[in-house]
Amino acid sequence: MSEQSYEPGMGVLSTFGRQLKLFRVAAGLERPEFGAMTGYSASTIAAFEQARRIPSPKFIDQADELLNAGGVLKAGKDEVARAQYPAFFRDAARLEAEAVELHVYANHGVPGLLQTADYAQAVFAMWRPLLEEEVVEQRVAARMARHEIYSRRPRPTISFVIEESMLGRPLGGRRVLRGQLEQVLVIGQYRNVEIQVMPIGREDHAGMAGPFTMIETKEERRIAYVEAHKDSRLYTERKAVREFEEQYGVLRAQALTPRESLTLVEKYLGET
Repeated sequence: MSEQSYEPGMGVLSTFGRQLKLFRVAAGLERPEFGAMTGYSASTIAAFEQARRIPSPKFIDQADELLNAGGVLKAGKDEVARAQYPAFFRDAARLEAEAVELHVYANHGVPGLLQTADYAQAVFAMWRPLLEEEVVEQRVAARMARHEIYSRRPRPTISFVIEESMLGRPLGGRRVLRGQLEQVLVIGQYRNVEIQVMPIGREDHAGMAGPFTMIETKEERRIAYVEAHKDSRLYTERKAVREFEEQYGVLRAQALTPRESLTLVEKYLGET
């Protein structure tokens, strides 16, 4: 495996892959036969066993039962799921998946929770140093899996403040941008989601320090997450979190209302 495609968390995948192979061989199954039973090709089974692809939770459940693994494979399901994210995002991903409130300010690109698969593919394909194709595929799948938050019950409260400039930035091309704008409009109609746009022409702007995310847990803890250049930090100390809360509150007041924002998105869509 190349240096570019290796990162912390691969050890979890290697362990799972070895266990999967051991149980498959013990069951007397060749890869094509086992693949047919689970709906995957022999090459995909090989990729799972060699830690080149990340198996879905559904596959892990299937494999555990079909191979009579006695819960051994299922026991590593959560760790395998976390391994699909870059190391710097794993703690935030866990908190995000369980959040009762999530508030996101983004100024570089459309936030991951709003991205289409095509937009995410374009973002990761532009990454430098270049990511291996299989890593890009894993990152896109992981980003799309995060969208499960919208179907969770009870529904979390989610809001976004995004910069107007990203509505016209054609990452991946005009077709990709059009699909992305359509997705913003769809998600913006969800009853538990509010999307606000910060107009380019605003003279006052409270977000000049960069993007961040506010997370409230089911234990009523408020946490701020800040990510920059393959590094990240979770702020839990109340004074620091309060500063982010104040900043986000001012940003929402300075941005367009949710209705005005979706109208602006529609305008960009019509021009794309």
